[in-house]
Amino acid sequence: MRAVVFAEPGRVALADVPEPGIEAPRDAIVRVLVGAVCGTDLHALHGLPGIEPGTTLGHEFVGEVVATGAALTTLRVGDRVVGSDFTACGRCWWCRRGDHWECAERRFFGFGSVFGAPLPGAQAEFVRVPHADTVLGRLPDGCPPEAAVFVGDNLASGYTAAERGGVAPGDTVAVVGGGAVGQMTSLACQAVGAAAVVLVDLLPERRALAARHGAIAAAPESSRDVVDELTDGRGADVVVDAVGGARPLETACGLVRGRGTVVSVGAHFDATFPYPVARAFAEELSLRFAIGDGIRLRDRLLALVTNGVIDPTVVVTARVGLDAVPAAYQRLAEHQEVKVLIL
Repeated sequence: MRAVVFAEPGRVALADVPEPGIEAPRDAIVRVLVGAVCGTDLHALHGLPGIEPGTTLGHEFVGEVVATGAALTTLRVGDRVVGSDFTACGRCWWCRRGDHWECAERRFFGFGSVFGAPLPGAQAEFVRVPHADTVLGRLPDGCPPEAAVFVGDNLASGYTAAERGGVAPGDTVAVVGGGAVGQMTSLACQAVGAAAVVLVDLLPERRALAARHGAIAAAPESSRDVVDELTDGRGADVVVDAVGGARPLETACGLVRGRGTVVSVGAHFDATFPYPVARAFAEELSLRFAIGDGIRLRDRLLALVTNGVIDPTVVVTARVGLDAVPAAYQRLAEHQEVKVLIL
């Protein structure tokens, strides 16, 4: 089958790879109908320890079940499903709490051994899904597949950021980063009742996109002034770093009010960060990290998407076939795209 694979740092390629088969009783094989290129995939493009050449990439997918293991009783061949970006057993202590990311069976699609044992990804014609009765959710009638694909990662990440930050009706929220996750965070915070969402990004195009969909756009250099004007100089109640890395997190810390909360939902790979501990103590700040959990949230998010409360497809800037994915990676890395779907 055809798949997009990591070739070497800075390059992905289309390749022929073996078609997956059932390996365990709770496996399912899914024919991919809609995939995506995520900002997190750019870390794979640039190369990380644990991502080997030949790794099939991609962790966002909607598809049709074409084969099931003997132990699956809740999924049938022909079901249209959305996948989470990672696996979990659904039965352990962590999973029963809804903390699926902490499951010992966690494997992240298309990311080598960075977050668990390697598992081929979904930028391919077919994908094998372990623990499929946990990892996969059926699409409701009327739910567009192109919208549902966001539930597995980007929208789950944005909603988790709002949830972890405790965003409440009337709050002022700042979001640092206008990529797909930042835009989803803005939409999620508006959906749960934020009075104002300030989206901060370097790129005018991404600021304009956020402004078209309910946010107040700000460049980094003017973001504190914008937030201060909205809050009588207090700072934002909740600030979300939707990028990852030291600079965006520093920006986020500079926008929050005393006793406010900073949530980082961007991917981090640096070992340390110079957190302003003295200020955090004096102002009783909270710093939290969050990873989206589509397994836990998908029923709520699919309902919001199906009923039009949130339309995540507003961030889609390109739709491509598998053969055009390598070029799409380059455009995304050069900030020419916000979100690329693979059809």
